[in-house]
Amino acid sequence: MQGSRFAFGPFVLDPGAGTLLRDGAPVAIGHRGLKLLAAFAGRPGEILGKAELMDAAWPGTAVEEGNLTVQITQLRKLLGPAADGGEWIVTVPRVGYRFTGAVERLGGAGRGPLPLPDKPSIAVLPFVSVGNDPEQESFADGLTEDLITDLSRNAGLFVIARNSVFAYKGKAMDVRGIARELGVRYLLEGSARRAAGRVRVNAQLVDAVSGDHLWAERFDRGLDDIFAVQDEVTGRIVEALLGRLRATPPRKRPRNLEAYNLCVRARKLMDDQPQTAREAHLMLTRAVSLDPGYAEPYRWLAVNHWMGWVHSGGPTESSRSTALELAHKAVAIDPDDAGCRWVLAYLLAYARRFAEADAEFARAIELDPNEADAWAALSDIAILAGRVEEGLEHIRKAFRLNPFPAGWYYLTLGQAQYAAGDYDAAVETLRRDETYRTSSRRFLAASLAQLGRLDEARAEAELFLVANPQFTIRHWAESEPFRDAATLEHFVDGFRKAGLPE
Repeated sequence: MQGSRFAFGPFVLDPGAGTLLRDGAPVAIGHRGLKLLAAFAGRPGEILGKAELMDAAWPGTAVEEGNLTVQITQLRKLLGPAADGGEWIVTVPRVGYRFTGAVERLGGAGRGPLPLPDKPSIAVLPFVSVGNDPEQESFADGLTEDLITDLSRNAGLFVIARNSVFAYKGKAMDVRGIARELGVRYLLEGSARRAAGRVRVNAQLVDAVSGDHLWAERFDRGLDDIFAVQDEVTGRIVEALLGRLRATPPRKRPRNLEAYNLCVRARKLMDDQPQTAREAHLMLTRAVSLDPGYAEPYRWLAVNHWMGWVHSGGPTESSRSTALELAHKAVAIDPDDAGCRWVLAYLLAYARRFAEADAEFARAIELDPNEADAWAALSDIAILAGRVEEGLEHIRKAFRLNPFPAGWYYLTLGQAQYAAGDYDAAVETLRRDETYRTSSRRFLAASLAQLGRLDEARAEAELFLVANPQFTIRHWAESEPFRDAATLEHFVDGFRKAGLPE
């Protein structure tokens, strides 16, 4: 799953890591230049139009063509002459530019296999849906997610998070290769079909080291028994891996299957895009009306209100108050749901009810030590409390459980690296494609400023302010749940140096 690297002449370009090496030594290259060079290296010999290149370097931003000309000039100067004395990048009049060098695609950055944990480790690969019906696919995805949740609640297992396993959906890969990339020994794979009021599930547990099939079974049940099937599959796997069934507190299952299906569909839409989150909001609201005793929709509704995605205009004091009420409701309905607990914990921290927040985080981890999102959220709160080493440990644990996570993990990691004074690492993290977004730019600007790269820092600060014109350092400092004055001042110092408004 690693991104490609490109070799040409004495250079090696790694777009994912944001680095350019010349004869093994790092070359100082700006973010825009790196994006342009990646676009050229990915299609050597082809003519790339100016509009296409501007979209590669300034995605979603309207810029003048002169900016592209400046960047191309800087790239040519940085790369120097090619081996034949000509230019690496030639101009095609009135059309665009073409990269003339021979490029070798090296593949991934060569991250070694992750070491196996000291307990049985497993990843649940996305179950294959039988048929092309989107509802079948949604059903199979929901089954996969629920099995991950069921297994991860067992402290005797190490379970990879949903986001990372779904990176393999629809991809044909050798099970040994997947296991190496995720750092697990066992894989659960299977298929699911729902038809005529019945559900058919095939599942098999594979030892990726030996290649042996440890367990396989086929289930053919009434649709109302789907949760019983999940419980049975979970029990069989735990028994196969641990030698005996170790019971965990029972999950509070939904009573209405339509409400469950709506939640499965809404999960896919719960990202950092307000439009899709608003679609999810409608589904979740409907799920609550169908099954008021189902905790999960309250949890995701709380997140939607907290982020201000329910209505345009961003979060307000009222929306965040509503979010906290919904999170409390979710935990009251299902006290043994770790996901509901950590969401409540996070919101309590921002409400500065720190003792309650710490207790909820602790309970969430106790209920599900494999809940990667909980560890990532806890890292954020620990950093703001001044517990920097603890915060770094938490985010590293989150990445180990979720090697291919959502972008906000990288933002949290970059924030932790800044807090630790590791500014070079923070810049590398915050410039990754997975991270580089509006909200990360303030931390990227601060990191660049602390390195003395003030022109780059101010450019990032200006881009951040385009999307966040109301931002002030004072308002940000008042809204974040800091518990440590020195940590707060460290962030404020970086923002000031980057030129963000007081």
